[in-house]
Amino acid sequence: MENEQRAAVVTGSGSGIGRAIVDRLHGDGWSVLGVDLKSDETLPGPSLGADLTTREGNRAAVDTALEHFGRLDLVVANAGFQHVSPVADFDEDRWDALLGILLTSPFLLAKYAWESLRAAPEGGRFVAIASAHALAASPFKAGYVSAKHGVLGLVKTLALEGAADGITATAVCPGYVRTPLVEKQIADQARAHGISEDRVLEEVILTPHASKRLIEPSEVADVVAFLQTRAGSSFTGSPVIMDMGWTAR
Repeated sequence: MENEQRAAVVTGSGSGIGRAIVDRLHGDGWSVLGVDLKSDETLPGPSLGADLTTREGNRAAVDTALEHFGRLDLVVANAGFQHVSPVADFDEDRWDALLGILLTSPFLLAKYAWESLRAAPEGGRFVAIASAHALAASPFKAGYVSAKHGVLGLVKTLALEGAADGITATAVCPGYVRTPLVEKQIADQARAHGISEDRVLEEVILTPHASKRLIEPSEVADVVAFLQTRAGSSFTGSPVIMDMGWTAR
C-alpha cells in the first residue's frame, strides 16, 4: 500500500542544514530518506550512503526513496562542500568535484525524480539549498560561486518546465550558516587572506552580513518547511534570500 504521508529525499543529511531539514520534515509528519556519503542510523528514518558525484549515486537516492515510500513529493538538493583557493592555484580536481556535487547532482536528482514529482498528489517540490553565493561572489571561491550561480539557473528552468504539471522549484539562498562546512573553511580562509584563524569569523565570514551573526541550520529548515505549505507554493523559479542583508548593498 502506498504511503499516505508526503515523502522527501534530502541530500547532505549527515549534519548541518541537511540534518536540520530531515528533523524538521520528519517532525511535520513527512517520510524522509536522508542521503550522505555514509548511511546514518541516528536519523529519524531511513538513510542511504551514496556518492552524489556519480550518476549511480543520484539514481540510487531517488530509487531508494521510492522503494521505501512508494512516492516522492519533494527533493531537497543540499549536499556540498567548500574549497577556498586563488584561481591561479585552484585544484582542477576540486573544481570538477565542486561542480559535480553542487550543480550536476541537483540536475540528476531532478531528472530522475521528475516523473514522481509530476505524479505527487499535492504538487511536486524541488528545493536546492543554494547560497548568497548564487547571487554574489567572494574571492577565492571560484568553484563554489560558479556552481551556485548555475544551480539558480537550473531552478529557474525546472520551474518553467514543471509549472504545467504542478511542480515548483526554488533555491534557498542563505548567508553564512553555523555548519561544519563553515567551520572547516576557517583555516583555508586564514591562509588565503593572510590573517590569523581567530580573525576569520569577524573579518571575513561575517563581513558581508549586515546583521553580524551566523544563521542557524534550523532557520534554513524552517524556510524549506514553509515552502511545502500552500502559501509556499507561489515561490517558484526564484531565489528565497535569507542572507542577513548581504545582497542589500
